[in-house]
Amino acid sequence: MKLISRLAFLIFLLTGLSWEGLAQIPQVPAEMEFADLIVRINPQARREIQLDVDALYRSPKHFQIKLDRVKLYMPFVEREFQAVGVPLDLKYLVIQESGLIADAVSTSNAVGFWQFKQGTAEEVFLQVDRQIDDRKNIVNSSRGAALYLKKHNASFDNWMCALVSYQMGLGGAKAYFGTKYNGKRIIDVDRNSHWYFKKFLAHKVAFEDQLTVFTSSGSPRLVEVKVQGPSSLSDLAKKYKVSEDHLEEMNKWTSNGKIPAGRTYSVMFVSNDELDFKPAIVERNKSSNNKADSSPKYRSANSYPRIAGNTSKSTQPNQITINELDGVQASKTTTQATFADQIGMKEKKFRRLNDLESGERIEAGEYYYTEKKKTKAEVETHIVQPGETLWSISQKYGIKLSSLKAKNRIRRDQDLKAGMVLNLQEHRKRGEEIPIVPIKSGAKEVVAKNNSISNTNRTGSTPPSTQSTSSSGKSLTHVVSPGETLYAISKKYGVSIEQLKNWNRIGNQNIISVGQKLTIFKP
Repeated sequence: MKLISRLAFLIFLLTGLSWEGLAQIPQVPAEMEFADLIVRINPQARREIQLDVDALYRSPKHFQIKLDRVKLYMPFVEREFQAVGVPLDLKYLVIQESGLIADAVSTSNAVGFWQFKQGTAEEVFLQVDRQIDDRKNIVNSSRGAALYLKKHNASFDNWMCALVSYQMGLGGAKAYFGTKYNGKRIIDVDRNSHWYFKKFLAHKVAFEDQLTVFTSSGSPRLVEVKVQGPSSLSDLAKKYKVSEDHLEEMNKWTSNGKIPAGRTYSVMFVSNDELDFKPAIVERNKSSNNKADSSPKYRSANSYPRIAGNTSKSTQPNQITINELDGVQASKTTTQATFADQIGMKEKKFRRLNDLESGERIEAGEYYYTEKKKTKAEVETHIVQPGETLWSISQKYGIKLSSLKAKNRIRRDQDLKAGMVLNLQEHRKRGEEIPIVPIKSGAKEVVAKNNSISNTNRTGSTPPSTQSTSSSGKSLTHVVSPGETLYAISKKYGVSIEQLKNWNRIGNQNIISVGQKLTIFKP
C-alpha cells in the first residue's frame, strides 16, 4: 500500500503540478454575476467550464507569462470600456481572443489584441493600411471592441448575446438566439449553452481573483504617451530614454517605425519608475460627512507634475513630457513673447495652452505645456496646500483651468482654503460643500511662480521679492548668484535640498540658473 501511494505521488509530481498549485486553481461556482446578469450554471456545465479553467492553470509558467501581460495591458482595456459604457466584466474577452498578444493572427486572418478582420475594424473607426494597423494598438482596438459590443447589445439588451455575437457576428447571433434572451437578467447555462460563452466564463473565473490587485510597488507599468505625427519611434526612443527595439516591440501598430501626420497616436512603453504612478491623493476611509473629525483621510504625494523624457535638455522643445503631455522648462525669467519665440510657437497659442493672461511673465525653472491640457486629471482629488492657486493646481496636473473651476464650482483664488479637497475628475454636485481636511503643521508651501511683469500675481498677495508670514513661518527670497548650488543654498539657510526643490518646483536634474528667485520658508 505504501508503494502504491509513493507511485501515485511520483506520477502526480511528473504532471508538473504541485499540491499547492492545485489548491490555488479557482473553482467554478454554481452561480455568478456577469455584467448586469445572474448566471446559473448546472453541474454538467460547471464540470465542462472547470476543465477549461484547469487547462489554463496546467502550466504555471505559461499562466504567469499570460498573467503578466494581462496586468500590464488591462488598465487600458478597463479605461476604454468605461469611457464607452461597457461593463468591465467583458474585459476578460481580450484574454480569450488573443492572450493579449499584439500581433496575434487567426486562421481566418483576424488580427491583433481583439482579433478584428479589416472590414470590421474599419466599421469601428480603426485605421488599417500599409503604415498603421490600429488592431495592434491596445488603446484604439479596445475602444473599437467596446463600440462593437455596445452596438450589438443594443439589439439584444443582453450582454451574453452581445458577447457571443463577437464570435458569430450580429446576424449569426440573431439567427442563433432569436429573441429568447432579449432583456433577460437571469441566464441558465447547461450543456447546450453556446461554447463561446462557456469559454469566456472559464477565463473570467481563472483571472478574476488574480486581478484584485493589479500592481505592487516596483512592478513594471505600461506608459501611454500621446504623439502627434509626424514623428518616429527612433526620435521618441531618445526623448523618453528607452531603446528603439523596446518601442518597436510595444508598438507593432506602426509597420516601419514611422508615425505619420494627421492624428494623435498612443505610443506605449514599459516603465519601472514607481514615482511616475503614485496617486497624488489616496483616500483611506469612505465617508460622506464633511466634518474634519470624520472626513475621509488623504495622503498627499509629491509626484506631480510627472516629468519624463530627456530631462537633461528640459529647456529645449520636444525633449520632455509633463503629465504625459509635451512640455518645456523655462531656463530663465522672461516674457511670454520671448519664450514662445524660443520654443517656436505663436505667443497666443502658448498663452492659451497654459491658461496664462497677457503680461504674466515666464518664471525660471517653471514647466509649461506645448500641448493642449486635459479636461480631467489622472488622479481623482487634490488637497489644497497653503499658497496654491487654481492656476498652479491646473498646471500641476495638466488639467485645463476652466475644467478645474467648473468641476468644483469655484472661480476665484480668494475662495481657496488650505485643506480643501478639490475634484480633478468628476463634477461636484450643485450645492455640495467642498470637504476640508486638516493640514499638518510644517506642511510644504507651494508658491505660485507666475507673477506678471508689473509684479502682481494670481494669489493677489505680496510679490515674492518681499518677506511675508505664512503658516510655516516667514518666507524670504534668495536670488541665485553665479557658482551657487542647491547644496550651498540649503546650508546657508539651514533647510534641506528637498525642501528647496519642493518649495520652488525644481526638477530631478536640480537645475537652477543665475538670477533665479528661490522662495525659502524659515521655521
